[in-house]
Amino acid sequence: MTDALKRLSDEGVAIWLDDLSRKRITSGNLAELIDQQHVVGVTTNPSIFQKAISSGDGYEQQLADLAARKVTVDEAIRMITTADVRDAADILRPVFDATEGQDGRVSIEVDPRLAHNTVATVAEAKQLAWLVDRPNTLIKIPATRAGLPAITEVIGRGISVNVTLIFSLERYREVMDAYLAGLEKAKAAGLDLSKIHSVASFFVSRVDSEIDKRLDGIGTDEAKALKGKAALANARLAYEAFEEVFSSERWAALDKAQANKQRPLWASTGVKDPAYRDTMYVVDLVAPGTVNTMPEATLEATADHGEVAGDAVRGTYDQSRAELEAVAKLGISYDDVVQLLEDEGVEKFEASWNDLLKSTEAELARLTPAED
Repeated sequence: MTDALKRLSDEGVAIWLDDLSRKRITSGNLAELIDQQHVVGVTTNPSIFQKAISSGDGYEQQLADLAARKVTVDEAIRMITTADVRDAADILRPVFDATEGQDGRVSIEVDPRLAHNTVATVAEAKQLAWLVDRPNTLIKIPATRAGLPAITEVIGRGISVNVTLIFSLERYREVMDAYLAGLEKAKAAGLDLSKIHSVASFFVSRVDSEIDKRLDGIGTDEAKALKGKAALANARLAYEAFEEVFSSERWAALDKAQANKQRPLWASTGVKDPAYRDTMYVVDLVAPGTVNTMPEATLEATADHGEVAGDAVRGTYDQSRAELEAVAKLGISYDDVVQLLEDEGVEKFEASWNDLLKSTEAELARLTPAED
């Protein structure tokens, strides 16, 4: 086994695990991944929690206690998920301290049913930050139209944020703008900007899944030659935008006030098409100051046979633009693809959350003690 994960870290890529469950916490597996596999953060989402809690492993006693108290299903889910995030945050606390707050972070998402409601998203973010009560938490807010002002408001209150479900370059620029506006608000309120952190989760593999499907529909040799190129091109151009924004005069003023850059985080890095190398969304997106959050299978594949050859992003911008332009010339609308993916992303998380509500409600009913 190579130490590709160490090389990845040495290149300035923070390795985060895109998964969390109570069993992973209590078995010592998370601590082992931190100790042996260079993992320095954890992300969660509604789909991850739905899978973990529905498995039932480790949740029985807490569910029984919640049933005895006759709590609502919404409250039960928040008690369970925040307990897992709190425990994971405690395990990662030494990393948080060693990196002065940059890593050692655990993300938890606002209720996905609130994705199009700014006021409710802000209220939920404040509640989650209070409930978890750990400095190394990131509150995940989706990059929907309604999410943008929520990001500014929450950052402005000094709460660190992971902005999720970013697919388009235009929306990514709006996310960075919302973050800078939040920092400016926090600065005006006299808050310590050095304590506020953020990542912007730019989704990768789903872009290829959708564009490849459309390229297959066209079916020409020219179309087939472009398969598997759009997602990397899109992410690399996002990094170009990151470099531009965080070298601007606006940023310089915040930098002087000890603000932290909002790092790009590559999300959805598990390969969906078995024809592709299973590490392509890791080794082909190496760039300093980034985060790559990986499902465990991708983490293991990278550790086993990932070939990290240094920076794979800077210097690719012209080629990346040409690849996206070639896709557009075939009649595939970039704007249509990224809007569809954002809509689907919100819908998938909402569906997972609804499934979690149903399964938890059934468990609470089963465990509720009979009345005397």
